[in-house]
Amino acid sequence: MSRAIDRRRFLVASGALLATSACRAPAGETECELLLAGATVVDGTGREPFVADVGLRAGRIHFIGTGNPRRARRVLDVSGLVLAPGFVDIHTHSDRTIFEWPLAPSRIRQGCTTEITGNCGGSAAPHADDGGRWSDVESYRSAWNTYGTALNQALLVGQGTLRRGVVGEVDRPATEEERAEIVRRFGRALDQGAWGLSTGLEYVPGLYTPQEEVLDLVRAAGARGVLYATHMRSEEAELLEALDEALGTARAGNARLQVSHLKAAGKHNWKLQDDAVARIERERAAGLDVAIDVYPYTAYSTTLTILLEPWAREGGDEALLARLRDPAQRERIVREVAPRVDTELGGFELIVISSVGDSAAQECVGKNLDELAMAWGVAPGEAFARVLERGGADVGYVGHGMSEENVERLLAHPLVMVGSDGRSMAPTGSAANDRPHPRSYGTFPRVLGRYVRERKVLDLPTAIAKMSSIPAERIGLTDRGRIETGLAADLVLFDPASVADRATFEDPQRYPIGIEHVFVNGVAVVERGEPTGARPGRLLRR
Repeated sequence: MSRAIDRRRFLVASGALLATSACRAPAGETECELLLAGATVVDGTGREPFVADVGLRAGRIHFIGTGNPRRARRVLDVSGLVLAPGFVDIHTHSDRTIFEWPLAPSRIRQGCTTEITGNCGGSAAPHADDGGRWSDVESYRSAWNTYGTALNQALLVGQGTLRRGVVGEVDRPATEEERAEIVRRFGRALDQGAWGLSTGLEYVPGLYTPQEEVLDLVRAAGARGVLYATHMRSEEAELLEALDEALGTARAGNARLQVSHLKAAGKHNWKLQDDAVARIERERAAGLDVAIDVYPYTAYSTTLTILLEPWAREGGDEALLARLRDPAQRERIVREVAPRVDTELGGFELIVISSVGDSAAQECVGKNLDELAMAWGVAPGEAFARVLERGGADVGYVGHGMSEENVERLLAHPLVMVGSDGRSMAPTGSAANDRPHPRSYGTFPRVLGRYVRERKVLDLPTAIAKMSSIPAERIGLTDRGRIETGLAADLVLFDPASVADRATFEDPQRYPIGIEHVFVNGVAVVERGEPTGARPGRLLRR
């Protein structure tokens, strides 16, 4: 009688077979440009690691097996290192910052080779009629081709960007004609190669958008088979209501739903997370294609204006600053912000200023609102208003509001993939004096070091899949995210014994350790831990 084989042993067996026989280059074929010899391959599919040589040619994975050095122009001994697919970050905000830092050191030095941008309702294009830099996706692509970048990006279209270009930043429903124009512009962006739709329903103008207007776009996304990614209307006390809206909209629009950076922020709300996940599981079981992304930190980051009531944000940044100069409106803003911060988020001491738009407010960076209130001799709500007044409406903050236990449970969940919510940047130029969230520098090494090696929340093959093949498949990238012959040679080599993040909340612009080599489209962008300066990245077209 044949002996039963469990899944783990089957994957070991199939991995071993692949390592020895399945993917040899045909006899007589052109040699590899580079042979990565002796790698411990974690191929992104979730199967067990295996030792193999991997050959690259013309930007593709050409060979997996036992190599012949004489058939390779160059051989790199990578024994002892893990070879994984380059990490695919399903949730970033690099579509503008990539032009200041086209070498993207914060991303490539942690092994990220492809970013999904345009999230949370805000995309670099299309910016027709509102003074934006790129009127459509094609003009954005042209700028990309001019600059050249170190990594790939795939662009989502922001609902907020579309609505701002047609309706503006006003709190009213769109007219029928405006709704039709928003959908038309979305369709044109998809025709030009965009990958899907995003909403940011806590931000202007998303928070002014009724559900039925969102549904217009979600239906269009569903009809085209593209992803709908949402930053929901609340991640705090009204998390469950916001989630029900997102699930209902996706169901009605017959669209695939990505719940962006799921969290229950504020200690009073931690208990809501399990219910939120259970609702997602039920919808999934009922047939809705829904998944989740999270980042491996117990703090979030956003702009300070998100704490304002909708009336205070209407009309844009200049209108807000004018309200702060009006004593009656300023008093109302201060009065309204205090209970939200104290009740929902846990207090002003948990809100740390990370960046300011005006150097006159640089003293605020790195301090929490309680500290600033004490230094200025005012109430915390007034300190909040003063920071906005001095630093500009784009003041950023880091909010320490999540539970480590919740983060670990989410990371381990089978519907969850990793997304940083960060951006391409460097500790230079406009970010030289900032104190950003460390996720931009440390997300993927943190998963590998803290949650795989140290805390054992995930095993290595599962973690790699959550950072490569799963997000790639989710967005629709068919030629990336796995180590397989014929696929794009987006690869990362790291030392499993030492890989770790070094970026902290106190010192967030530090690069990780243990990431040794990174390849984008077959070109080395990191060698022996240092950037090469190469720019082989592409703005990917759907």
